[in-house]
Amino acid sequence: MGMTLQIFSTTQLVVTAALFCLILAAAVRQADWARLKTDQALQHSLFGAAVALGFLWQLRAGLSPGLTIHIFAMTAVTLMLGWPLAVMAGLMALVIVVVTGREPWQLFAANGLITVMVPALVSHGIMLWERHKDFRNFFAYIFFCGFFGAAGAVLVAGGTMVLMLWSSGSYSWDELVHEYLRYLPLIMLPEAFVNGTVVSGLMVFNPERLLTLDERRYRR
Repeated sequence: MGMTLQIFSTTQLVVTAALFCLILAAAVRQADWARLKTDQALQHSLFGAAVALGFLWQLRAGLSPGLTIHIFAMTAVTLMLGWPLAVMAGLMALVIVVVTGREPWQLFAANGLITVMVPALVSHGIMLWERHKDFRNFFAYIFFCGFFGAAGAVLVAGGTMVLMLWSSGSYSWDELVHEYLRYLPLIMLPEAFVNGTVVSGLMVFNPERLLTLDERRYRR
């Protein structure tokens, strides 16, 4: 979701930067750096995901400032890498977006929080819920973590963005409903399809690339 410098208050930018730093610190602490250092396949997944996201996020539809639409694809990356490394991949992709001039560097933290961290954490939370329910059918992982997880991630990220824009006074609630919220279900559908399809393909052809997938649960 593209942003411009004028749509947030200074207080919002400070709070956003603080949340960004806290989540980034947690991701750095929880990431499995030892495995990343020795696992070449994981390295390829991390950097490949970063490059793929960086180019995917170049493709966007513009509505109004702060309300551009694009596929996040963070759910599939989170299921592949786990949320800490997914955050790292997403931030590297965001660097590409900033370097290409699609987003201002001053809003790196705000974009990182909304586009990267919120979707990754929501996807992680839904994955933990699926594990807690202990479903015995691998379609539960595909449907809940892949399709539903992606739709939920976009819903929460989009809702967070709307609340920030509304509280900043940049848009009235009626404007946000007219220009963004009424389109949100249409945004959720392709997001769910893209992420669910990627997760389904990996689960069938290359399940070892899905670090969050515990195949033993579905063999009992």
